[in-house]
Amino acid sequence: MYAITIPEPGGPEALVWTEVPDAVPGDGEVLVEVAASAVNRADVLQRQGFYDPPPGASPYPGLECSGRIAALGPGVVGWEVGDAVCALLSGGGYAERVSVPFGQLLPVPQGMDLVTAAALPEVTCTVWSNVFMVASLRPGETVLIHGGGSGIGTMAIQLAKAVGATVAVTAGSAAKLERCRELGADICVNYREQDFVAELKKATGGTGADVILDIIGAKYLAPNIKALATGGRIVVIGLQGGVKGELNLGTLLTKRGSVSATSLRGRPPEQKAGIVAAVREHVWPLLADGRLRPVVDRRVPLAEAAEAHRALEAGEHVGKILLVR
Repeated sequence: MYAITIPEPGGPEALVWTEVPDAVPGDGEVLVEVAASAVNRADVLQRQGFYDPPPGASPYPGLECSGRIAALGPGVVGWEVGDAVCALLSGGGYAERVSVPFGQLLPVPQGMDLVTAAALPEVTCTVWSNVFMVASLRPGETVLIHGGGSGIGTMAIQLAKAVGATVAVTAGSAAKLERCRELGADICVNYREQDFVAELKKATGGTGADVILDIIGAKYLAPNIKALATGGRIVVIGLQGGVKGELNLGTLLTKRGSVSATSLRGRPPEQKAGIVAAVREHVWPLLADGRLRPVVDRRVPLAEAAEAHRALEAGEHVGKILLVR
């Protein structure tokens, strides 16, 4: 088969489409004939040499895919050859075929084409596991989503609105904020021109956010705590703004707040299967009835993954960038 490999870490040109050994499903795994994958920040970090795949995972980038089941390994139940699926992966999505534990499979939502379904696994699992399973966002609460125009951001806006939350977002341009409004965002802040803490406090009558979904990390740690409501919960899922920040425990204690930091890729298969099952139960019905939709910025041929990485790093996209075979 062919796959995108990374012979040496570097820029987008480090991604090389080349022939590699065929993927083979192991115990409890299925082999998926890939129709499409999608680009995530973790793929960029892996390409740069900063984020190695977890032990036993495919060495090729790609944390999600869609396609059809081509073969079943021993012990697989509930799936058949030919089923249309999308899948949460630990790696290997940038390839013609990939093996995946059957607990990480999801059916393609009713009425959705196979390629578009590749935009779903990583964002739905990330948002549901963090905003709802960790931070327990409830109806009537306010959630602040940093990077509202990203794949995760566009999904988080819609899911939060679906449960009856008030949604605040940050983004770096008027065009991105307008797209966020179209998806349902109530409070939109241009972080290049405005102080998100002051704008959020003004919009909420001084209360702040009950839940903050943060992709920035250290740079936003202190202002996030200032923006937090009493009893609020911060979930850090990205470190684009650094890994070390100063935390005022006194302020956090006064607000009875919490800070959690989570990742998805390195979790054991049984934990991923639990998240996938929760997503199938709670998110898939919203996709089926049209209350939720993936936002796709563009589709790029899989062999031209370097171009897709350049687009992601330029930061002008809204939603997901797909890699299509």
